[in-house]
Amino acid sequence: MTKKFLPFIALLICGMAQAQNTFTAIIKDKVTEEPLIGATAIIIGTTNGAASNENGLLTITNIPDGEYIIRFSFLGYRQKDDTITFPLEITGPMEILLQGDEEEMEEVVVTSTRSNISIQNIPTRIEVLGIEEIEEKANMKPGDIRMILNETTGIQTQQTSATSANASIRIQGLDGRYTQILKDGFPLYSGAASGLGLLQIPPLDLSQVEIIKGSASTLYGGGAIAGLINLISKTPKEEREIRFHINGTSALGLDVNGFYAQKFEKLGVTLFASSNSNRAYDPSDIGLSAIPKFSRYNVNPKMFFYFNEKTTMDIGVNTAFETRLGGDMRYIKGEGDSTHSYFERNATQRVSTQFSLRHIINAASSINFKNSYSYFNRKLAIPTYTFNGIQHGNFSEISYRHSKEKSEWVTGINLWTDLFDETVLDTSLQRDYDMITMGLFMQNTVKATNWLSIESGVRGDYVFDYGLAVLPRLSLLIKITDKLSSRLGGGFGYKAPTIFTEESERIQYQGVIPISSTMNKLERSYGANLDVNYRTPIGEKVTLSINQLFFYTYLNSPLMLVPISPGTLQFQNVIGHIDTKGGETNITFKYSDFKWYLGYTFTDATIHSGGVRTPNTLTAKHRVNAVLMYEVEDKWKVGLEAYYFSKQLLNDGTTGRPYWICGAMVEKIWEKVSVYVNFENFTNTRQTKFDSIYTGTITNPTFRDIYAPLDGIVVNGGIKVRL
Repeated sequence: MTKKFLPFIALLICGMAQAQNTFTAIIKDKVTEEPLIGATAIIIGTTNGAASNENGLLTITNIPDGEYIIRFSFLGYRQKDDTITFPLEITGPMEILLQGDEEEMEEVVVTSTRSNISIQNIPTRIEVLGIEEIEEKANMKPGDIRMILNETTGIQTQQTSATSANASIRIQGLDGRYTQILKDGFPLYSGAASGLGLLQIPPLDLSQVEIIKGSASTLYGGGAIAGLINLISKTPKEEREIRFHINGTSALGLDVNGFYAQKFEKLGVTLFASSNSNRAYDPSDIGLSAIPKFSRYNVNPKMFFYFNEKTTMDIGVNTAFETRLGGDMRYIKGEGDSTHSYFERNATQRVSTQFSLRHIINAASSINFKNSYSYFNRKLAIPTYTFNGIQHGNFSEISYRHSKEKSEWVTGINLWTDLFDETVLDTSLQRDYDMITMGLFMQNTVKATNWLSIESGVRGDYVFDYGLAVLPRLSLLIKITDKLSSRLGGGFGYKAPTIFTEESERIQYQGVIPISSTMNKLERSYGANLDVNYRTPIGEKVTLSINQLFFYTYLNSPLMLVPISPGTLQFQNVIGHIDTKGGETNITFKYSDFKWYLGYTFTDATIHSGGVRTPNTLTAKHRVNAVLMYEVEDKWKVGLEAYYFSKQLLNDGTTGRPYWICGAMVEKIWEKVSVYVNFENFTNTRQTKFDSIYTGTITNPTFRDIYAPLDGIVVNGGIKVRL
């Protein structure tokens, strides 16, 4: 009897095996046809499903013959149900196009909120500068990111050295130490490494820049009280990308940049390399450099490993090696003497690594581990003083993401170590430190209704020697109509004490005594913002977009540099607070090939200390950005721009004059090549035309605050090649 059933059982098993089907699909955005990472597909009535990888590809296995409804979904998109019969009549992946909730808007996916959600559907207010805007600003300054940021509403780059052009960044009136700059989510530019960060980050290997204004410490830890800037690197695509960019300036500068990217079956690679140099330049003939003599080399290789559909890894290195010499022009040229002997010399070495490993557990869950190590060596010297130190940083994080149809959870833990070792002759000013921060965070994003999305989160950071900081946050997106929406958000923040600030950078850290956990404490803040966004087409050729933002930040017990004896200064948490409030207005008007942009920022930043209320220094209360662009796609770009800065209170008690800066740019584009010329500051606005930049003698100058340009009109032009 058994022998009679064996053939039947064998046939049954074979039939069942043959009835198991595999379904593959590529999930894309309906408008841009870009792949959607982390989109899910599930067979209705079962637990069988999958999530898409970095190429938008997903695979569901073990599907019996029959007819099934498969539901495709992605946060911020309309879910789609398809009825599919197995076995399939077609081979190869099926293309599934998902439609965003606001299909008429350009689809941009952001990562700074730790969720791969389109910008129009994320509750947190984020500004994104895309690849086109980055390339336009790179025409003006391809060696660093100052121009990209300074021409953004609500952001001001602050020059901290008159002769070496060192710069910091201010968002909404707060000093640069309260803004966190990230590269692909890694904190590589903090502490000692922040002083020259803006000058040593090239823009040409970036795909987009994401900006969060207001407290973002809940997302990434201490330092993001004023805001967060996340620089997103380019990734390799199936089609090879090779670019070269050569730029020269009338201010005696030369930039040579190259970028390569390509994706193979299991491997991808990107490589960026650049050389940026300038001879010392003094357009005012005052005998001091407005642009220092410098040479810098960057090499950023990165490799991507696609092990399988669920596991990917990338590892990269960022480097910058620079020498920078400013000061007396005769000294720089080798003609110095006892009178012409002032100089400021910076020599830096910056090396950082990035490592990320991502694994998709199932259709709804994934886990991500990342680590970075950073090394920064800086030697800063003036005739009477030398600052020399090395910073080592290490950042590790593991996070878990779980997505459902209308919500997403992200949880994680991280460890951040920051070690600074200074070489000094005077041991009383030994400013070494070893700071360790452990953090735990949780975030939830939920689409509560068709018109309301909520993002909430909390972080707990324990800073060794300084204590615990608990940081809640909440953001709401309210879609009033298809054309009108509003975002409301707020959160807490903190900043660990450090000697590396704009104030100490201006004086090359001379006489600044060390930070002490017995004397100093965490700076803590809270803030909120509200914006209203309106976007509508007017006829067939006109589009109007208006965004109005209101912001407020309160910073308790701010850290300030206080003289305690002649030649000695100490950072103290003063009794009082800083509050900054105001608004930003952004208007964009598009007609055919023309685009007009107008931005206005009102900032009221005030220091309250000892019963005295004073404006925060070096903060323009009123600022206007105006840009007019004419662009024929893949043929021409012509632009005019104007920027206004109102008067600013300076640290010596005087007030700087208001001023305008105007520029113009023309670019001719062919299929593989484009050439351009840019007239930066063609009104020749210079602080040295209407104010002094130093007192004393040229041998021993005492520099005043720099609040306006020093280099005047600069004409630059170049060629870009795409292979």
